[in-house]
Amino acid sequence: MRARIYRPAKTAMQSGQATSQEWLLEFEPAVPQRPDPLMGWAGSSDTRRQITLQFPTREEAVAYAQAQGIEFDLELPPPVRALRPKVYADNFRYGRIENWTH
Repeated sequence: MRARIYRPAKTAMQSGQATSQEWLLEFEPAVPQRPDPLMGWAGSSDTRRQITLQFPTREEAVAYAQAQGIEFDLELPPPVRALRPKVYADNFRYGRIENWTH
């Protein structure tokens, strides 16, 4: 049984960082998926693939995996980018560096 510990990236459909702050532990599939003969959907008898555990910190996720005897791969997140706040009023500022373009 092997697991992956990672922090998910934000989706393209959101502008905030709400769902990308916690760390997730997901199990790797033990059995490959196979198509269902009747419907053709992909399925598996491996129920661990449906489990996703959430932890507030990386250390808690690693401690849980070690306490349970779960082998894991730790994926470090990309560095946090610094956001520069933008103010709409700066477009009309007197000492503006860029030229006004319309």
